[in-house]
Amino acid sequence: MATDESKRRAESLIPKFQFERVWNQEDGGKRITLYGQIDAQPALLIFDRAPIPEAHEYLRALPGSLRSITNLSNNDIYAWFLGSGGPILTANGNNDGNDRYADYKLSLICPCTAQHLKKHSRQGYRYVTETPAIYAEHVRPFMRANREAGRLNWVYNIIEGRKEVEDVIYRTPLGLGDEEGFLMLPNLHWDRQTIEALHLLGIVERRDLWSLRDLRKRHIPWLRHMKDKLFDATVKTYPQIEKDQLKLFCHYHPTYYHFHIHVVHVMLDATATQSVGKAVALDSIIEQLESMAGDEETGMDTVSLSYTVGEASDLWTDIFEPLKRSGTASPPQ
Repeated sequence: MATDESKRRAESLIPKFQFERVWNQEDGGKRITLYGQIDAQPALLIFDRAPIPEAHEYLRALPGSLRSITNLSNNDIYAWFLGSGGPILTANGNNDGNDRYADYKLSLICPCTAQHLKKHSRQGYRYVTETPAIYAEHVRPFMRANREAGRLNWVYNIIEGRKEVEDVIYRTPLGLGDEEGFLMLPNLHWDRQTIEALHLLGIVERRDLWSLRDLRKRHIPWLRHMKDKLFDATVKTYPQIEKDQLKLFCHYHPTYYHFHIHVVHVMLDATATQSVGKAVALDSIIEQLESMAGDEETGMDTVSLSYTVGEASDLWTDIFEPLKRSGTASPPQ
């Protein structure tokens, strides 16, 4: 659980950020990534424009300029904040630092690694097809190396109840079983206020599922059960939402190789993370598994998948670009 002291420590990092250069700008100018240092350590600071409040009291006071920083959570090398560049208006009228109308969503990665710099850099994209053979010979070892590099510590902190405990919306009893356990909590890119921008994550406890490639026909009942529980928990927590206002999907490739499901409001802006070549609907995965010929071990590792990759990503530089140059890459279908 993030204590008050740990939140204060996280919040104290933002003013220490020493800007060096703009690393990237995207989403029509609503997101900007800055590169710099904090205490001589490399850092990326990502600013997202939060939705502009419609409250008249805020709009009347908007020409003024004050600033506040509130830590949402911090886990391993990651921390997330809401910040205000406009007037600070508190919920209870007291100057307690709890800003009602934050207009920035901030993410901090410190110390950032070469992988973070690649992921967040301005880059071109390619559309590639990953055949079952390419997956088995090249991509699966790539996933294994990523998992063994310690990049899942923050996920395990959540699963094992060491971090973000207070944020968990639903979870099966801890340690229920390798085959069944999962939990759901807010994605830390969501401001937790704008319902139409709702974005939650369903994370499984089991560690043998790295991505949708590991799903097999025998997982269909479990996937359906998890889907129902994620729907139920979401509408119970946010009663202003109905089930048909939600969509569930998985990313391929995901940001991290531990199986998880995204739960988002249908009105959430369909950015690149929800586009063709990145997002795969959970219903489509279940239907594809159901339609496959073969026994219960037949799964998603037997199909070709097409998706976009950044030219700065290791997937492109280490796998698909060499395959393209050698003439052995499969063209997009």
